[in-house]
Amino acid sequence: MELYARVNILDGRAVRLPHGDISEVISLDDDPVNRARGWVSKGAHRLHIVDLDAAAHGDYKNRGLIGDIIKAVDVPVQVGGGIRSEAEIARVLGMGAWRVVIGTLAMIDQVLFWELNRKYPHRLVVSLDVRPDLEIVIKGWTEQTGEYLEETLINLSSGGAAGFMISEVGRDALSEPPNYEALELAIGIVDEPVVAAGGVRDCDDIARLMAISSGDKKLAGLVVGREVTAGRFSMEEAARALSEAGIAFGPWSRPDLDAAIVKYRSHITDEADADAATTFVEWLGSGGAE
Repeated sequence: MELYARVNILDGRAVRLPHGDISEVISLDDDPVNRARGWVSKGAHRLHIVDLDAAAHGDYKNRGLIGDIIKAVDVPVQVGGGIRSEAEIARVLGMGAWRVVIGTLAMIDQVLFWELNRKYPHRLVVSLDVRPDLEIVIKGWTEQTGEYLEETLINLSSGGAAGFMISEVGRDALSEPPNYEALELAIGIVDEPVVAAGGVRDCDDIARLMAISSGDKKLAGLVVGREVTAGRFSMEEAARALSEAGIAFGPWSRPDLDAAIVKYRSHITDEADADAATTFVEWLGSGGAE
């Protein structure tokens, strides 16, 4: 699972939206380029940039700044926000973006969406905002579509989407759990990568997301931002949790081994033995380096 760091940009600043409402914006950094570099240095595998001025007001003044971010980091960068035309798709990809994230366009003009995917194959990711009943909403959560997650995924997957990002309407990521049902449904329907874009409360939520599966398919990524800023966990901790998910420990997972160590400690009296067992598991986690 890849770790994406979110950078929301408004008026040239990196900001946070506590409940997804632009009227409640909290300024985080006057230098989004520096913030992006910081995310990468702490372990982000990808950057997810959202241009809020473009999304909310159709104002593209941040595009040059976003281009600077793309040039400043050595990880893939995907860009969303106000991308509702072929001209904007071409512009953002021309800036060096790895992928373009679209939402409303894919829902309101699926014929154009198919045409764009033929012209820009494997470059267009669809962001889907879902209500608790799995209905899709568009235009910044202001308009219901009457279409639901399952049928939407089938339609857009056949249209050539490079992947999907799933987020939950109105959810406070710091106090409410992710919609695990929606994410499990998504990976069971499409073969394209599915990324949990709504955020998590803590490392326990990360562990549960990593456990979601459908056959041999799992979530492809997780987007974080406000959780780290709020101190719920560090970027390094999130990156380490995701990397450990891909390490084989024979027939056991890393969480299984950690739980076994705790149980083992309760049954022995020699702390040296317990420390040796813990050290051995850590050695396995490092890849068994000499």
